[in-house]
Amino acid sequence: MMMRSALKPGRHLLSGSLTLPASSSTVVVRPRLSHVARYSTNSLRISGHETSIALKNVEGVKRTRTDLTGLWLRDNCRCSTCVNQDTRQRNFDTFQIPHDITPQKVENLEDQIHVTWPDGHQSTYTWNFIDHYLCHDERPVESVKTQFFGAEAASNPPSVKFDAAMREDDVGMADLMAKIRTHGFAVVQDTPYDDPKHTERLLQRIGPIRETHYGGFYDFTPNLELADTAYTNLALPAHTDTTYFTEPAGLQSFHMLSHKGASPGEKVDGGKSLLVDAFHAASILKTEAPELYKCLHATGIPWHASGNNGITITPNKLYPVIETENQQDPDTPVHRIRWNNDDRGVVPPSADRWYEAARKWNEILKRKEMECWIQLEPGNVLVFDNWRVMHGRSAFTGIRRICGAYINRDDWISRWRNTNFPHEEVLKHVIG
Repeated sequence: MMMRSALKPGRHLLSGSLTLPASSSTVVVRPRLSHVARYSTNSLRISGHETSIALKNVEGVKRTRTDLTGLWLRDNCRCSTCVNQDTRQRNFDTFQIPHDITPQKVENLEDQIHVTWPDGHQSTYTWNFIDHYLCHDERPVESVKTQFFGAEAASNPPSVKFDAAMREDDVGMADLMAKIRTHGFAVVQDTPYDDPKHTERLLQRIGPIRETHYGGFYDFTPNLELADTAYTNLALPAHTDTTYFTEPAGLQSFHMLSHKGASPGEKVDGGKSLLVDAFHAASILKTEAPELYKCLHATGIPWHASGNNGITITPNKLYPVIETENQQDPDTPVHRIRWNNDDRGVVPPSADRWYEAARKWNEILKRKEMECWIQLEPGNVLVFDNWRVMHGRSAFTGIRRICGAYINRDDWISRWRNTNFPHEEVLKHVIG
């Protein structure tokens, strides 16, 4: 086993090869060293045994370990024998590998190491892979530069043309996914509206449409058959949908196909859509009232859907309004917002500051500079991240025909990854 300097990718300060007896528990390589004065030197340990493999540390670069086990290395062989190259799934039984396995031979190459195991199997590992796992336990998630929005977004919302989004080369789809990932929402313009099937095809290009107790792809006019105020002409405050699911819907979409009077000649009015960037609101709350932010982050709340006959849905546990990437640390980035005061159950009596925190939260959501009002029009499909962007509407007269759907979070994030990053980079992030 051997290691290179962390100074520059592709520049390795180790060379040569070593053959060990199968019973050996230590890999010893005598590296070629250069610029010794600039570095301090540590020894790599393999399966808990000291070796003479020199690891040179650049000042300011911190390794979390100097030990990689033979079992770990063998388990992570990715040759065509060990991993199905089509499915990327292992083809071997990890637990048939001896727990104390050590390499029989290790060759130091310019960009990789080549390992021969006691049973004759051969594995290759890139220096990038080895270096990374000496410093980290996992691959970082893809970098996303979130851009908050407010009322100003109404005048120039992020948008993509329908024909571009439907192109087989996925260039337009990549643009759509990137805009939703960055801004939280986008409008697909010039969508045919003579038939809702066009909207359904668009959404299916993003990912499978999610089925719920309301059905899958929806196409409705105001009525209470589905026992939810969304299916009325009443005003709705900013909220996220499906708070009552363990995993709320990832993407949501609306396409207004028509808006006309209930009788000939009747004028129609209202029905503007409201969007609020809840990640932005959470940032403001954390700045203005950090203790109240912590309260909404720490206090689990019951959420429910109980209006339909035979339906009583609630998440697997109590979830807070604000969830972060590491829920044990409120200072990590916000991961998901769950907010619909109408679907909320009983606040735990012990959470004595929750109402104070929720009142402050509600006040921030209703600030004029936070409210982005967009008039839905036939041909414009609104698609937004339901984990980040709250939606609502003003009351309206007449009859609106709306179609749309939910798409699971994992499905749309997969679409974003695979249209915006090279395939090998995607695999590096999701596999390791």
